[in-house]
Amino acid sequence: MRIRSLDPSGPAVAGQRILGETGPRLLQLRLRFQVAEVDATRYRFMLDVQLPFGIAVREDIDCAALDVRRCRGNYRCDLNSQKGWRGILMRTLLTPRLDAGPEDSLSRLKRAAERRFAGGTDDGH
Repeated sequence: MRIRSLDPSGPAVAGQRILGETGPRLLQLRLRFQVAEVDATRYRFMLDVQLPFGIAVREDIDCAALDVRRCRGNYRCDLNSQKGWRGILMRTLLTPRLDAGPEDSLSRLKRAAERRFAGGTDDGH
């Protein structure tokens, strides 16, 4: 994903809007995000996402300490699509990818966090 704009700029705050795009330059899909809540004391972050084709997602992410070296990340996702035949078509076409998408994304995020904690960088070195 490429970030097109961030308003206001800086660290995440409730109400912050992020516009992005993904895909090849000739066939870009636009994505809109709005930070719904940031709770630094509870390590919680909520995000409303508008995807192409009328798909809306509410993501709720938090982190809980297990001990001084380990934590558990929790991810909850509420996915909504358009009503009617367009929504049925999109759910039929995208369900296999949507089911695998969060798991793949979270696995990559987990590996990057483990590398950083171990003293490496996000690129695996």
